[in-house]
Amino acid sequence: MDLEGLELVEDVKVWRGIKVVDLVELYGKIHGFTAASIKKAADVLVDAIKRADVRFLSFTGNIVATGVRGLLAQLIDKGYFNVVITTCGAIDHDIARSVGGRYLKGFFEADDRKLKESGYHRLGNIFIPFESYGKLIEDFTRGLINDIVSVKREWGVRELLHEVGRRLSGDGASILGAAYRSGARVYVPGIVDGAFGTDLFMESQFTGFKLNLFKDMKELFELVFTSRARAALVIGGGISKHHTIWWNQFKDGLDYSVYITTAVEWDGSLSGARTREAISWGKVKPGAKQVNLYGDATVLLPLIASYIIERVEP
Repeated sequence: MDLEGLELVEDVKVWRGIKVVDLVELYGKIHGFTAASIKKAADVLVDAIKRADVRFLSFTGNIVATGVRGLLAQLIDKGYFNVVITTCGAIDHDIARSVGGRYLKGFFEADDRKLKESGYHRLGNIFIPFESYGKLIEDFTRGLINDIVSVKREWGVRELLHEVGRRLSGDGASILGAAYRSGARVYVPGIVDGAFGTDLFMESQFTGFKLNLFKDMKELFELVFTSRARAALVIGGGISKHHTIWWNQFKDGLDYSVYITTAVEWDGSLSGARTREAISWGKVKPGAKQVNLYGDATVLLPLIASYIIERVEP
């Protein structure tokens, strides 16, 4: 532990019309507690985007039900991240919202029995009308499979999602549409765990459609082994987080790693595990630039994304 050359904490003030990039710089001066992590995470990601050739964006499905969906699409559209690893829930929400689903501003204190009687699903403080979810995804999936089985019957998940992105590319807020436009790859290891995956299964019973999960694994294997440097912004936990760091252990680990989470490490969960634990598994390099940022991604990501846009682009 090096205690030489420590910088002084600075007292700061804000001003009328302050820019987000200047606010993030102020966090670096404030330093205390979460402020230091926000500034460090932003700086690590700026460096990663400039230097790493493979840049993972990993997130859970819940935030795709919020307005952050458009921000994720923007980061992909701009080419800041070229590999996406997420959940089937994220695909569900992206499809539903692109084809007309209306997600509404609700509240946590709602009576869920009354919501069900009124025809709403609740995801935190987001209300989703029944007609804006299941049936929309089912109809979209049926049309998709009927089209693509005439080309071939067996598809990898990534190439299937590329076809979905083609159909959603007219929606500027669509994550899959952004991936199609920018050429980013989207991998969903838990593809059957959601409405889209279930609908794929149902259509397979009538069309002969098949999924080849090993095809995606081969692509990720080759992607990691042919890369020069790898970075990951991991939002949340679960299977999307683990799949991201898992593949990187086969080439000594990530060079850059930023976790945004609300989970804790003391219960031993993967979602709460910090970057330092990943070092012990070889999933993050011991010398990697890394930071754990605790907080709500819907609050933190807009700050960090604004900083990235200002610092990466001329």
